[in-house]
Amino acid sequence: MDQTFLVAKEQLHTLRDYLRFTVSQFNQAKLYFGHGSNNAYDEAAYLLLHTLGLPLDQLEPYLDARLLPEEKERLLSLVYLRVTKHMPVAYLTNQAWQGEFDFYVDERVLVPRSFISEVLGESLRPWIEFPELVHNALDLCTGSGCLAIQLAHYYPDAQIDAVDISLEALEVAAINIEAYALEEQIQLIHTNLFEGLEQTYDLIISNPPYVDAPSVDCLPDEYLHEPEIALGSGMDGLDATKQIIAQAADYLNPKGVLIVEIGHNRDILETTFPSLPFTWLETSSGDGFVFLLTREDLLGDF
Repeated sequence: MDQTFLVAKEQLHTLRDYLRFTVSQFNQAKLYFGHGSNNAYDEAAYLLLHTLGLPLDQLEPYLDARLLPEEKERLLSLVYLRVTKHMPVAYLTNQAWQGEFDFYVDERVLVPRSFISEVLGESLRPWIEFPELVHNALDLCTGSGCLAIQLAHYYPDAQIDAVDISLEALEVAAINIEAYALEEQIQLIHTNLFEGLEQTYDLIISNPPYVDAPSVDCLPDEYLHEPEIALGSGMDGLDATKQIIAQAADYLNPKGVLIVEIGHNRDILETTFPSLPFTWLETSSGDGFVFLLTREDLLGDF
């Protein structure tokens, strides 16, 4: 730990002091904020409150509380890692939120940030009229298991298979599935996309790798802490997505639904599959990131 942090440990005493110091350090380090918050203040407040075991929505009552020596040490060590290593704050706290759900995360998985979480449930009513119509669901590239767990929430009668090529990712998913007591509803499967699967499904979702090769080379340092296998997917970022589209019909039941998230690749995808009637679902960042196809759509093309 450098001299600045050693001086801080001696001179700073209250949570207000540490909040100001952390925001200053984050700004000076020119960190990239893309894993939960979008600015130095919000991320600093979250990191401090989480580390001290305080309510995440109650900063003001504690601002003038003095910190114990061991609390100072713990806070400064995490701030130092964030500043010098550009580690995403989710890996420092081992916690990430997606909607109303929080999950355990570490460097074995991506930090959850899928737009698919926004379109499950009511938004799919035109294609899935009632939740109980989903008897079997599949989450491809499950990572931390976050989307599989949200599937279980919206479709409580469904048996869910959660697939990933990474055994390490499945270890993290198991932690989250146990935390939500969903071991009986969600089955973890180690395989590459559909390889070896024998079940057919009413709903398949996937947030596969979709960063194109030029973008992978330009990612901020924060993203380089995430598993490379979960980021890039070929020159145009669509290798995994093309494979999913080519095979999905074989694993969907009649009137089954496929939902896939992609990056900024809508034009390329539509050019690659000009006869597929993609439905682009509205998300908080627009309608170019999550598409929907039914089994019938896919069979019409293949």
